[in-house]
Amino acid sequence: MCNASDRFGRTYEPADKNEHWRPPKWTKNEANLRQAKFNTWDAANNSVQSKRKTREPKEENVTLGPAVREGEHVFGVAHVFASFNDTFIHVTDLSGRETLVRITGGMKVKADRDESSPYAAMLASQDVATRCKELGITALHIKLRATGGNKTKTPGPGAQSALRALARSGMKIGRIEDVTPVPTDSTRRKGGRRGRRL
Repeated sequence: MCNASDRFGRTYEPADKNEHWRPPKWTKNEANLRQAKFNTWDAANNSVQSKRKTREPKEENVTLGPAVREGEHVFGVAHVFASFNDTFIHVTDLSGRETLVRITGGMKVKADRDESSPYAAMLASQDVATRCKELGITALHIKLRATGGNKTKTPGPGAQSALRALARSGMKIGRIEDVTPVPTDSTRRKGGRRGRRL
């Protein structure tokens, strides 16, 4: 059996040719060096972990344009979409590009049939109002819409209670506008020639 060497180049010659190769024993000096290397690695690793633990999450500050004088209102736009299946309350800035908060009736109740109810709309409006106050929005223009198109042009049951809840929760109401899409001429409505049979 030929001489074997470890990664440090030390050779090991077994006394008996039939004996298998065993790794050589560390000398005292080599063992100390190895231990010191591990200790420095552990210390470095612990310091990295401690740095990770001490890092605090940064809070995002939402800026709402120019500084506001005392007594002035900061306006947002509340897009209220009240269908017969759900009520959406979506608050944006005046341009409509930036969403500030969006909450639906379905997020507030568990039963599917209650999503469009006035109660769900009221809860959603209260949440919207508290979030708007946190962001510094004190007044809202309302854009109310129903499903529209070739479907119903009447807002759902949650529309009125949503507006009432917004006003009662301390938000100033600016203009209220109905923006239901009404076609001048429409595509064919679903239901067929004989209509929807109940």
